[in-house]
Amino acid sequence: MSKPPTLEQFQGCLIGQAVADALGAPWEGMPGDLLAELGPAERIVAHVEQRELRYTDDTQMMIGVVETLLAHGTIDVDALAAAFAENYDPARGYGSGARQIISAIGAGEDWRCLAATIFNGEGSLGNGAAMRVAPLGVLFSHDLERVVAEAARSSAPTHTHPIGIDSARLLAVAAALAARSARKRFKRGEFLEALLSYAETDEFQWQIDHALQLEPFESLIAFGNSVEAHRSVMTSIVCFCDSPDDYSAAICRALGQGNDADTLAAMTGALAGARLGLAKIPTQLVQCLEEGEQGRSYLLILAERLWQLAKRG
Repeated sequence: MSKPPTLEQFQGCLIGQAVADALGAPWEGMPGDLLAELGPAERIVAHVEQRELRYTDDTQMMIGVVETLLAHGTIDVDALAAAFAENYDPARGYGSGARQIISAIGAGEDWRCLAATIFNGEGSLGNGAAMRVAPLGVLFSHDLERVVAEAARSSAPTHTHPIGIDSARLLAVAAALAARSARKRFKRGEFLEALLSYAETDEFQWQIDHALQLEPFESLIAFGNSVEAHRSVMTSIVCFCDSPDDYSAAICRALGQGNDADTLAAMTGALAGARLGLAKIPTQLVQCLEEGEQGRSYLLILAERLWQLAKRG
């Protein structure tokens, strides 16, 4: 049985996501080849200097997940929906579907019906449920069955499409496995095989199987770089798997894919932080992360409270 996650790992997960999310934010929507020309990603990460790094909706919604876990010890769907509405800041770059649903939550309307019927009556298959779920995986990393159940519930306010739900389950399991892998040599094949056993949709089963056939650092084109969950989540997971001991290298590769660059980097950063801990995230990046009501200090407080909750079992 793996040792429980440390305080450093909880801090690494939350801060690792926020930093990577903020690094990607100015480049969201830019094609990878253009980003490479204007950046490249390695230069973007290495030369932050002292500009403030502001995170996006990815991290703001992750905060809602963490706050709900701290308040209830589990994912209470109504409380989570309320947290999303309470924290909502439209300047953070929310997608159109999330804006509609959060507005409905705030207005006391039937957001469940809206979540189930949005996007041609099928529900969202975007990566929004996955981008916010990593701390949940770290908290329950001792019990992967609970991870998948809690992650599925965490998707409910905004994502009811099977691919959207499966993406949240898999990113949460990836975070749990990343946390479990700390303090030992990372075994890429074992990690992906374990992840494959939790994939429910044909699309993700195929993608994980394909990842198992690839050598590290082969092309990620099969996994995509867009907002659809099945065109981004495995990209982030593979970026982590190929550089499990180097936070900067992992997020640079994710960021360099372009398009939904902030979310790709955010998911990768959360996984890398969960394995490596806060101390392995470059200090200059952490220091540039925004402060304020829900800034760097607040994220560190949330991380410590999650760690205390984990210790209580």
